[in-house]
Amino acid sequence: MRASTTDADERPLVELAVVAPTPSTSSPSPSPARGLAPPGFSRAVRCNARFSGSASIADGAGPSYPGNAISTTKYTAASFLPKSLFEQFRRVANCFFLVVACVSFSPLAPYRAVSVLLPLVVVVSAAMAKEAVEDWRRKQQDIQVNNRNVEVFDGAQSFHETEWKKLRVGDIVKVKKDEFFPADLLLLSSCHDNGICYVETMNLDGETNLKRKQSLDATVGLSEEHSLHSFKAFIQCEDPNEKLYSFLGTLYYSEQQYPLSPQQILLRGSKLRNTNFIYGAVIFTGHETKVMQNATEPPSKRSSVERRMDKIVYLLFAILLFIASFGSIYFGIKTKAELNAGSYAWYLRPDQSSIFFDPNRASFAAFCHFLTSLMLYVCLVPISLYISIEMVKVLQSTFINQDRHMYCEESDKPARARTSNLNEDLGQVHTVLSDKTGTLTCNSMEFIKCSIAGVAYGDSLTELEISYGGIEEASGYNVHKDSTESKKSVKGFNFTDGRLMNGEWAKECSRDAIEMFFRVLAVCHTTIPVTKKKSIEISYEAESPDEGALVTAAREFGFEFFHRTQTAISVHEYDPVLGRKVDRTYKVLNILEFSSARKRMSVILKTEEGRLFLFCKGADSVILERLSKDNEKPCLTNTKRHIEEYSEAGLRTLALAYRELAEEEYATWNKEYSSAKNSIHTNHDAAVEKASEDIEKDLVLLGATAVEDRLQKGVPDCIHKLAQAGIKIWILTGDKLETAVNIGYSCNLLRKEMETFFVTLDNSGSNTPEGCSQEGSRMAPYEQIDRKLQDARRQSSLKGTSTPFALIIDGSALTYALTGSLKDSFLDLAVDCASVLCCRMSPKQKALITRLVKTKTNKTTLAIGDGANDVGMLQEADIGVGISGAEGMQAVMASDFAIAQFHFLERLLLVHGHWCYRRIAAMVCLSQWLTSIPNLCINRANS
Repeated sequence: MRASTTDADERPLVELAVVAPTPSTSSPSPSPARGLAPPGFSRAVRCNARFSGSASIADGAGPSYPGNAISTTKYTAASFLPKSLFEQFRRVANCFFLVVACVSFSPLAPYRAVSVLLPLVVVVSAAMAKEAVEDWRRKQQDIQVNNRNVEVFDGAQSFHETEWKKLRVGDIVKVKKDEFFPADLLLLSSCHDNGICYVETMNLDGETNLKRKQSLDATVGLSEEHSLHSFKAFIQCEDPNEKLYSFLGTLYYSEQQYPLSPQQILLRGSKLRNTNFIYGAVIFTGHETKVMQNATEPPSKRSSVERRMDKIVYLLFAILLFIASFGSIYFGIKTKAELNAGSYAWYLRPDQSSIFFDPNRASFAAFCHFLTSLMLYVCLVPISLYISIEMVKVLQSTFINQDRHMYCEESDKPARARTSNLNEDLGQVHTVLSDKTGTLTCNSMEFIKCSIAGVAYGDSLTELEISYGGIEEASGYNVHKDSTESKKSVKGFNFTDGRLMNGEWAKECSRDAIEMFFRVLAVCHTTIPVTKKKSIEISYEAESPDEGALVTAAREFGFEFFHRTQTAISVHEYDPVLGRKVDRTYKVLNILEFSSARKRMSVILKTEEGRLFLFCKGADSVILERLSKDNEKPCLTNTKRHIEEYSEAGLRTLALAYRELAEEEYATWNKEYSSAKNSIHTNHDAAVEKASEDIEKDLVLLGATAVEDRLQKGVPDCIHKLAQAGIKIWILTGDKLETAVNIGYSCNLLRKEMETFFVTLDNSGSNTPEGCSQEGSRMAPYEQIDRKLQDARRQSSLKGTSTPFALIIDGSALTYALTGSLKDSFLDLAVDCASVLCCRMSPKQKALITRLVKTKTNKTTLAIGDGANDVGMLQEADIGVGISGAEGMQAVMASDFAIAQFHFLERLLLVHGHWCYRRIAAMVCLSQWLTSIPNLCINRANS
């Protein structure tokens, strides 16, 4: 693209056509990029233009975007009084007493106005004060976040610190290790030469594993401050949306255009890990960032007992109107009779009557008597009951806070009732919607079993085996106990088998296969070794917790990975011939990364002897179909059987294989792969995948690993007891389907006897067949999900209630299942199922499905989670329970109750919930009549 010489026309032609409000004075030559942006892709960002001499976006050279300050409060200084008063006077009793208080200022009142007004003011003021305190806490949290510091480039000199709230779209920022990203950024470069960085997205999707991000090759060289002085670029991308896992856009830089993908996007709320620093350009700010697009406004929650009390008040108010009307009509009739001389009571003296008793104005006198009766019988609607209930709720909250059975000694955190409005609803919960990672699990993977060359190793029992009992004996493989009584506790390693530990594997018949198996574990990964200060022990930071567990297992078996560069991996390997460890360095030639579509990862490396190997690990379904025909059948058969046994035990399995390459074959393939990797066209991903397929074939199977995602203490027992109490449990997680299913079996949500329905969107369903219209293509996924839901409903109807059902659905299928008529079909099926598991969900989908369950079933719903990605779900549910775990306090700040571990939920619901509901219900039913009837008689006698 060609730029004009004026500052105003330094933008690419596409920018001039899309964002310039006035025609340019110059007449640039036509360009294929010129034209209006397609719908939904109108975002225009000028990078590094804020402090330049040219007109900035804020000065009118482009669209004006909101600042980076955020607000999660329910009220503002201006809106607090009207909104809070509106919340208080949603209570019918408060409205009634307000009317009575206004009338009590007239001469019609049988008592002073203060006797009605004072209790009303006390009740409303106390409730408003509580709302103000809770919102002030949210305000303080927003201030703390908005005032965080970040380094921003001034356009000419260097970086200087500024607050997050002052960032603008197009700014270049520098984020350092362990810092949060202040906005949604385009990754320009990092401290690594190849432009990669590692990101922790725990606050977005709840996953503690690290994500690898890669900058464009065109911007990798922008790794020094001086290189940013002349950096000018333009970005055209999609409009702000809530989709965390997708991004489409184009970067225009150096007269070239480059396609952007989620690999180059760093989302606000995620953290930079294992990378000293990165440079990024701000794309979305403030409430336009994806994490804020997934947020929902804090709702106002009322308990079901309080809503039921409103109905009771309506009934009492109707009774009150009937009594007052009946008495006033009778009073009017009697008053009118006083007009006849000699028939009236002498003490009434109608000849000296006032407007309150005037036989000539009997109808008006009856109306005045009606107002007086309303005030006289006002005790029939006891406002004191609200005060009494509030006092009881505060005491109940104290019982929850002081319960030693819900105190966690490890984290030194007790249970907390953050609001007292919903205590009684804890005893009426019908559906529990739970997050998985960090809520049910400990965010910790453990290597527990493996199969090598057709032989099963590992004696440790899984949690699922312990819960069922006897599985070990029925599994078909022998048990070999470790000779050592005590075993060193290693995080991520819970393996016991004397045949492999302490170098004993060298005595096995399949020694060569075992050695290659351990070598694959030690080098086929993207893990980074970390050595803490004043410590020789090496820890690992991996992209996924199970990958970290595999590398740790390799270290415990004698293959310690200790150093990594961009082109080499160094390992301390146990040499069975020498009987000691030796250092070996492997030159890394290519890394074929893992993806949800590939379901495998491969690394091609060269040994010190010059031999080329391809090491591959992945799902057994994709590894087994790429094996060479020369694999031994007994080994293959036994490995398949072991993988099935591991899966039934709720373990996450991976198959390991390798292949030795010839120099000529690799050179030819590498040329093809490099060409596909560097291509810039719409079929880029398909070309890379095809090249990978060409080398990942004719593999030799080594074995399989089994890793357990450890559950929190007491989770299976807690879920079992909640299910016995008739409470339905849904798991909503951002993890992939396989992981979620394994955890479902481990925590007793899914059981062997269950009939399982899988509702997922087939890849083929999203492709557009030739000759089909675009509208037909859009309808294909909708019809596909509709068909699967109907098939599942048909099967459940045929088998009846004798068979328990489980529904498993992923996020892409939910996108269609929550729209149109499918919404009711999905909910009808889910309600009939004993267990529901939703995976690959965005935070907004969690909130939407919570709202759907709450509104459609009209039953009390409870949501429980521990991360910022669970905030929307907690706010949408009738009751939100936050777990004060390792993922920060965002969930706790948005919750109604806070606990330290999931199994405390059993006591919170079945003990405190039961007694809170029973006591409040008894108090409402009895107090209304026991306190109102005597007062009614006393006031009537006084009149």
